[in-house]
Amino acid sequence: MTDSTNRNEDREKEILEKLVFSSLQEQRRTRYWSIFFKSLTFIYLYVLLFWGLGWLGEESVGISERHAALVDLRGEIKPDSMGSADNINAALQKAFKDKNTAGVILRINSPGGSPVQAGYINDEIRRLRAEYPQIPLYAVVEDICASGGYYAAVAADKIFVDKASIVGSIGVILDSFGFTGTLEKLGIERRLLTAGENKSFLDPFSPTDPKQREHAQKMLAEIHQQFIQVVQQGRGERLKNTAEIFSGMLWTGQKSIDLGLVDALGSAEYVAREVIQVGRIVDYTTKEGLAEHFAKRFGKMAANLLIGTSESWQLR
Repeated sequence: MTDSTNRNEDREKEILEKLVFSSLQEQRRTRYWSIFFKSLTFIYLYVLLFWGLGWLGEESVGISERHAALVDLRGEIKPDSMGSADNINAALQKAFKDKNTAGVILRINSPGGSPVQAGYINDEIRRLRAEYPQIPLYAVVEDICASGGYYAAVAADKIFVDKASIVGSIGVILDSFGFTGTLEKLGIERRLLTAGENKSFLDPFSPTDPKQREHAQKMLAEIHQQFIQVVQQGRGERLKNTAEIFSGMLWTGQKSIDLGLVDALGSAEYVAREVIQVGRIVDYTTKEGLAEHFAKRFGKMAANLLIGTSESWQLR
């Protein structure tokens, strides 16, 4: 009786151990599958996010067909921005080097910026067009192409606009404020020490020095003349060479065609389809980093919430 009881207990114990072991295996399998599906979901969302933000472009897959290469020049042209010469020129170089690029479209929506940065872009466009003479480059203007934006655009083979685009502002500006007497009224003593009689050049808290003002005006005139020469070189006989064109005035896209500032009406899609004659556009624009993108988005959203503004185009 005792042996039988012991055997039954051993059998029950063995069965119990098998059940526990089987349960542990099932839990382990469930955990593995849970981790697997969570990983798949994460990867899927990651891909969707980066695809939606434009960081996974077609160029990462490899383009095996003839296409129009698109480079966007947006916002102010200045160092350490998406519109810097470093970013624009790097994108242009990639576009021209692709053996399947049939033509390059520089799509511009910029009020201008640094004449140095715009000059770098203009120079690089000319260099690339000389190195790859079989690949044309067309500038396409969206809302605005003014000042430094137009400085870059005139290096293109042709410039296309919308009839309501804003084009021009061929001029140079140096602006500041004059606070003469303000500190005295506020009871503030300013202590300015310099070595060199012009080190406080155009200081906003000092009266205007006629000699410094004259020197500043000469510098502006010199840079303006450089701008004029670049425009004349780029547009050639197409330009209605009148003094008004170089006065810093702005015109609509339709009027700018009449003045020879641009060539014709057309969007990026139109230029790709009708001028370059390809059915595909591939974006080569340098993308901003993840941190910069979310910082910019968050900052804009916070500003909108605080002051109740919405995006709109404006001329400044």
